[in-house]
Amino acid sequence: MTKTILITGSTDGIGKLAATKLAKEGHAIYIHGRNEEKLVKVIAEIKVLSNNENINGFVADFSDLDAVEKMSSQVKEQLPKIDVLINNAGVFKSAVHQTKAGFDIRFVVNYFAPYLLVQRLLPLLEKGEATRIINLSSAAQAPISYKALSGEEQIGVQASYAQSKLALTMWSFHLAEKLKNIMVIAVNPGSLLNTNMVKEAYGRFWSSADKGGNILYDLAVSEEYNGVTGKYFDNDKGNEKGTFGEAHPDAYNPSLIHKLINHTNTILNLK
Repeated sequence: MTKTILITGSTDGIGKLAATKLAKEGHAIYIHGRNEEKLVKVIAEIKVLSNNENINGFVADFSDLDAVEKMSSQVKEQLPKIDVLINNAGVFKSAVHQTKAGFDIRFVVNYFAPYLLVQRLLPLLEKGEATRIINLSSAAQAPISYKALSGEEQIGVQASYAQSKLALTMWSFHLAEKLKNIMVIAVNPGSLLNTNMVKEAYGRFWSSADKGGNILYDLAVSEEYNGVTGKYFDNDKGNEKGTFGEAHPDAYNPSLIHKLINHTNTILNLK
């Protein structure tokens, strides 16, 4: 059965690899990127590589939550349903530390943007067939500073990145509890993969980008994961492919999750 799949941050790196692999199976793929020219180019490229014309996309800068709102409206206008949403867009190093709204850019792109996107696209996700939400976490996870989350203090790049990824993981577990008919998995796709983001941040890599692209593909459509939800997949474990593992201890603390969700809803003006 062909699925309707939306992958954020998919004009390069593991998002693009996963999109291409899924497109080759005939799925309807919607990619996303910040740059319209690059998006159009990648759509054309995937069409050729996959021999699949059902490839489209959306442009939005996820450091701007107004752009996320606009994209959400466009998605709802164009798609009748979403079967798989892969929240892959992310940022580590950036020339800009804070967004125009005064938040650390890593909290916005890595956590607030996917949080808001899911909130707005829930009606389409609920119409999906065996719907799956895959959230891109990381091996780097650290306890959250709520002053930093709220833009009231600045912290280092490593700290804000790790905190944003823990926040995303905690929210993933919350979603899994809340959305009984939608599968939600947080995944560390692998540390130091050969992607532009990693090379810009560290100047080196440990594993091929295919390792990350392949696990996103598997978690999106493989029957192996039917009905699995509220878990953390660690692709650093194992050999060819990782396995489910333990996230940061805070991700399993109901009171800390409740605190995070309340703060996030307040910051984003959500009910």
